[in-house]
Amino acid sequence: MCAAFPDFRLGKVLAMSFTGTLSERRGDAVERIPTPHRLIDWLAVSGLAVDSCTTAQLELARELRESIHAAATAAAIQDALPASAVQVINDCSAQGRAAAILTPEGERRWRLSSASCVEDALSVIAADAISVIAGERDGKLALCASPTCRAAFFDTSQSRTRKWCDMNTCGNRQKKARFHAGQRKSTRSAE
Repeated sequence: MCAAFPDFRLGKVLAMSFTGTLSERRGDAVERIPTPHRLIDWLAVSGLAVDSCTTAQLELARELRESIHAAATAAAIQDALPASAVQVINDCSAQGRAAAILTPEGERRWRLSSASCVEDALSVIAADAISVIAGERDGKLALCASPTCRAAFFDTSQSRTRKWCDMNTCGNRQKKARFHAGQRKSTRSAE
């Protein structure tokens, strides 16, 4: 991966990791797939390697990403799912020709069509989003407590009370801010 681009945030839930390719949505947004080649990189590290990607396919991927984010956010706050987001997710899910396969190690992998096109990979991501948003998986959709992030994430913790999309970034940043605020407060009190 190119050092000129920000690292990918990878999680255990494919669709939610995909929405994480745009982070800090309410602050200084960080686009992690700014070029078609970066989308190829993300798909490869996510087990969905493709041969090539056009600018139009990148735009379709971003449209799917934002639709998943909108639908997951609505589901997390128990609001009605946006019809346009649902349509994009459904269309992407139906477009692909990916097949689930079982590895000798007992893991599920995805086999894309012989052309290994981006639309096949996006159909896998859309299908994953459908299973998460429809409540078919054990966990809960939530929104990151970071005021600059507010990413939708899938909480699979035992208590289902996770606050941040990623403890290493948003959680750590918030804890540091609270610590420094406490330090400033105790310094002022001592004066």
